[in-house]
Amino acid sequence: MDAAESAIGQCPRLMGDYAAIRARTEALAAALSAEDQCVQSMPDASPTKWHRAHVTWFFEEFLLVPNLPGYRAFNPDFRFLFNSYYDAVGARHPRPERGLLTRPPAEAIADYRAHVDAAMTRLLAGPMAPDVKALVVLGLNHEQQHQELLLTDILHAFSRNSLAPAAIPDWTEPDPDSERPRFIACGGGVWRIGAAGAGFRFDNEAPVHDALLTDFLIGTHLVRNRDFLAFMDDGGYRSPGAWMSDGWAAACAQGWTAPLYWRQRDGIWFEMGLAGERPLNLDAAVRHISWYEADAYARWANARLPTEAEWEIASQRLEMRELAGHVWQWTDSAYRPYPGYRPASGAVGEYNGKFMINQMVLRGGSQVTPRGHTRPTYRNFFHPDKRWQFCGLRLARDC
Repeated sequence: MDAAESAIGQCPRLMGDYAAIRARTEALAAALSAEDQCVQSMPDASPTKWHRAHVTWFFEEFLLVPNLPGYRAFNPDFRFLFNSYYDAVGARHPRPERGLLTRPPAEAIADYRAHVDAAMTRLLAGPMAPDVKALVVLGLNHEQQHQELLLTDILHAFSRNSLAPAAIPDWTEPDPDSERPRFIACGGGVWRIGAAGAGFRFDNEAPVHDALLTDFLIGTHLVRNRDFLAFMDDGGYRSPGAWMSDGWAAACAQGWTAPLYWRQRDGIWFEMGLAGERPLNLDAAVRHISWYEADAYARWANARLPTEAEWEIASQRLEMRELAGHVWQWTDSAYRPYPGYRPASGAVGEYNGKFMINQMVLRGGSQVTPRGHTRPTYRNFFHPDKRWQFCGLRLARDC
């Protein structure tokens, strides 16, 4: 990954960070046609064109309008079209219908981005209060999150195309660690978890607090495709014994028989990725599975998923491999606020806090995660039935 994906907020040259990250978004979209950029394959996904516009709207809405004297919005209608979930800002276009926005065309979004970038250059060139500078850093990290979503969303769209096109033809899959997986022990006790000190963090990573852990074992490596195939061959998708009730209901209702992008032809398994469809690599980490599938596999394997506190402590104290760069790792922890958590005031306070219910935490970082977002304290989160992200698992056991 390039410099545009490095940690943001620690470099004093904020203008350079801004230019690099904005350019990275455009580079990811460069191989996609206007038709590609408009497609929305399911309500959870968003079109590439919408991602490019929304991250631009963030800078316009929260930075330029209130802080750059004389700034004129590119198009007042964009405030409605490209707001995501900020109720404090106002009404917005329905999320499941973003694929209906054939207008404005992709070239208009390019003009919008150029308009905002020119204005942001003026803002960044002048003196900025610390809170404004912090908001710029948040906006850059927000755009990096959408770079990841852009890739996962277009992969889902292309997976529905019988031609199995490549979103990024020269994409290289990460090499799995060749060392033999094993369990390693981590001692219990009271440990401090959460983000502290200098450098950017999202508000949901704080405050630092104590976590009480008992002795546990955790896997050195991620669960492999060959391991998951054994679960499947043993009737994993045909028997409810290892499944949570809601998970079994979801698997039956949605017809799950394998991870999301696996396809079998003439007895051979293939997997869809950003470079198109390829034969399944049995040694690669299993990916595109829901929390329900990860939990069922762990039960079948006489293990469990680690809690997020266990994962965070073990990742910093033990010789765990494949912490990032392969798949996000489901944990057994519900996405809830840390003790003492307080969201920011105003519309920006809606960024994380209002989603702290009915979701599960993932840790680590996948092959499409910007590098600065793979820190040990980063808390990703999705509903337990979601499969289109690069999500896999690592096992844990009680001592």
